[in-house]
Amino acid sequence: MSSLISEAPETRMVLRNVSWQTFVALADEREGSVPRMTYDEGVLEMMSPKRKHENLGRLIGRMIEAYSEIRGIEILSVASVTVKRSDLQKAYEADESYYVTNIDRVLAKEELDFEVDPAPDLVVEIALTSSAIDKLELFAAMQVREVWQHDGDTLQFYRWTNGQYEPIPSSVELPGLEASLIDRFLGQRLQSGETTLIRAFRNAIQ
Repeated sequence: MSSLISEAPETRMVLRNVSWQTFVALADEREGSVPRMTYDEGVLEMMSPKRKHENLGRLIGRMIEAYSEIRGIEILSVASVTVKRSDLQKAYEADESYYVTNIDRVLAKEELDFEVDPAPDLVVEIALTSSAIDKLELFAAMQVREVWQHDGDTLQFYRWTNGQYEPIPSSVELPGLEASLIDRFLGQRLQSGETTLIRAFRNAIQ
């Protein structure tokens, strides 16, 4: 009799007492953007996503892009760019990230310096397994205006207010877009291809 072995949807490695210079060197010397790195005052977490993680993140990103196009909201995608602040000794790489409110401050820049430039306004974080770093605390320190977190079952929106995050049912950066609507379409991702799913999403918001 054979048994099914369930693999973790993400692989995480945590290193402690890592200097800022070592983190920057490791991030710069990678080939591509995997593993994704998060750094918080000496703690370095490296996460390698698998299919479910990547699929959820990309579908949410596609829905953000479809919604902004249909509603005429200008956005700038910076995907998994490394947002790092040496003054805070913190850095992260989101699954998807966008400028909305602050787009005019960064639109003309090919490269960003987060010591000067604002962090992306909207960050999508897929968290299917527990992280060694409190991501919301880290995002708050970086003053990310809005965070969307998906735990593999449910999408939750958070808005940064007075230095902390409060749960919200609908987006402020993308007015009128509710987490429950995105969840409804994510629930169909194993039954239909992306073209069909995104087309149905676009029809629902038009």
